[in-house]
Amino acid sequence: MKVFERFSEWFAYCAEEGIDLAESMVRYEMELKGRSREEIYARLERAFQVMEEAVRTGLEQDMRSRSGMLDNWGKRVARSPFSLLGPRVKTLIARALAAKEVNACMGRIVAAPTAGSSGILPAMLTVAMEELAIPRPRICDGLLVAAGIALLIERRAGIAGAVSGCQAETGTAAAMGAGALTYLLGGSHEQVGNAVAIALQCLLGLVCDPVAGLVEVPCVVRNASGALVGFAAAEMALAGVPSVIPVDEVVEALGEIGRSMDPRYKETAMGGLAATPTGKAIAERVLLRDIPVLDAPAEASDTQNAP
Repeated sequence: MKVFERFSEWFAYCAEEGIDLAESMVRYEMELKGRSREEIYARLERAFQVMEEAVRTGLEQDMRSRSGMLDNWGKRVARSPFSLLGPRVKTLIARALAAKEVNACMGRIVAAPTAGSSGILPAMLTVAMEELAIPRPRICDGLLVAAGIALLIERRAGIAGAVSGCQAETGTAAAMGAGALTYLLGGSHEQVGNAVAIALQCLLGLVCDPVAGLVEVPCVVRNASGALVGFAAAEMALAGVPSVIPVDEVVEALGEIGRSMDPRYKETAMGGLAATPTGKAIAERVLLRDIPVLDAPAEASDTQNAP
């Protein structure tokens, strides 16, 4: 099976073969990974279970990180008396925060596509299943489509903050959720592409500036905003709003911006929020508390100098 480099190639293949996007990804896994259809769907079901567990853990257990920066933000939103944009949006925000807090507190998550963006897809897919009545087996098909989206973005632009900033992590996760949701709600290939492109457009240029070098602040709140962007992009695409700039060109723009971005804004914690006075003070406090400085044994230096 051909390995696609662009969304246009993926969509053209599905049209020629008369199959949908999820089925093409099943073929990809079967032919390139040697897995059976049953094994593929069993893995997908397990991945979704872990996503659900992360959401539930974040909303039910104590989520205070060792750094002290995070303190049960997901639960705070879920229990707040305010619902400014309605209960569904409130649930989406709370779940994105909660699942991402589990990662920050060293819990089990699914990197979708990275640990830094691990709250977006779980929030979007659990809300879609419960609020939009999407059957559970179809959620696995949505995961397949989301994986295909991430593969193509990774090939052309990168999905890591260290490569292209937070636009690559949060942006890709939002695009994965937007495209998957559009697919699950019956969107065409063109609409899926528009959803992906719109989500990415909304997050182009977003820097990766983790305070103290930890994937906590501002990563957690960006997961909440990324989930909202993903839902908004799917809403627009399904309504017929075009991206204007084709999805493949948007991905190329993402890569171009990432390559030109100053290293301070690519997960080095040397710029942005990490370089603010408060960010530096937090980093100094966390590093002094959590990283012991050990004197090297004398024999170690002798060994290093031995012929």
